[in-house]
Amino acid sequence: MSTPDLATAELTLTGRITTASNATFLGNIGTEAVVYKPIAGEHPLWDFPSGTLAHREVAAYLVSQSFGWNVVPFTWLREGPLGEGMVQLWQEQDPEQNPVDLIPSHLVPETGWKQVLEGQDENGRMVALLHEDSPALRRMAVFDVVVNNADRKGDHILAMGDGHRHGVDHGLTFHSDHKLRTVLWGWLGDPLTANELDGVDRVSVGLTGDLGRALADLLSAEEIASLAARCDKLRADGRFPAPSGQMSAVPWPLF
Repeated sequence: MSTPDLATAELTLTGRITTASNATFLGNIGTEAVVYKPIAGEHPLWDFPSGTLAHREVAAYLVSQSFGWNVVPFTWLREGPLGEGMVQLWQEQDPEQNPVDLIPSHLVPETGWKQVLEGQDENGRMVALLHEDSPALRRMAVFDVVVNNADRKGDHILAMGDGHRHGVDHGLTFHSDHKLRTVLWGWLGDPLTANELDGVDRVSVGLTGDLGRALADLLSAEEIASLAARCDKLRADGRFPAPSGQMSAVPWPLF
């Protein structure tokens, strides 16, 4: 059986993800399962230009490719049943793995996990938000700093059976103002590894070449300049940043 042309072959809708804040559909292109988010289904936001979320999702994939870490599944723009939108290859995650979790505070493991915050649940019990201490999630955290991800919820991290972690839902990225909101704060202040610094360098170099030219069709010149500045600052600091500004450092809801 021949592989379908993902850009032009018929996209058939099979269902809708009703928990998503914007119109999000499941579909098939030939034998490939995909997620489809039409631009026409994007809800206006006060702080992001209207009709740009699909472009930001594709831009996040291109930056992920420059990092070389396969954080974001293959994502592209194309026409669909409801007009142009973002299409992404579906990833079947392992339901038995929870890279981010909310558990009773007295059950937090001593090793293998990083605690982000502690608070009370609706019943007054103390609970802790934590995430696994893994190279895959560290790379995702570096990626989020660079793309200025304003919405890294726990459910936006897909656990693959082989230990890989995919990040999805990147519509709220690349704002020129600081917007970083994430559940991945566990390495605050820790030095970046040589591999992580090399990844930042690959993005910086790409912005002066093919990556920069591709992003010019998806983001504003100001947003690309801010992206370059974040790379430069992260490279110079060489450490995971701390939260800054007056806004919340974590998204809500957390999952």
